[in-house]
Amino acid sequence: MIKNILKFIANCGLFAMLFTKLVVAFAAGQPYTQSQFDTLMKVDKSAILHVHAPWCQTCKIEDLIIDAEMKSQAYKGVTILEVDFDIQKDAFVSFNVSTKSTTIVFKQDKGV
Repeated sequence: MIKNILKFIANCGLFAMLFTKLVVAFAAGQPYTQSQFDTLMKVDKSAILHVHAPWCQTCKIEDLIIDAEMKSQAYKGVTILEVDFDIQKDAFVSFNVSTKSTTIVFKQDKGV
């Protein structure tokens, strides 16, 4: 009985470790650059900015949701840009964002 319990715990631990590695490696969009954002706005493309921290559990869940939604025909032609909360502070401050796990949709050069 104890052997089975230990085996179960070990299997759960392996699953959790593999799942965490999968989610940590996953990000819904492309890394944000100001030049790419400016280009998208100039050509009147829609964009989603996601302020994201690689260590943020909420951000990881949002990534999974955003990725699933982006497969829909409704989001064809929409670009997702990931703003790194730890590295790109000047970028998210310029969009008046003060916290990670923030998503802004831009359409025709305006946040909606």
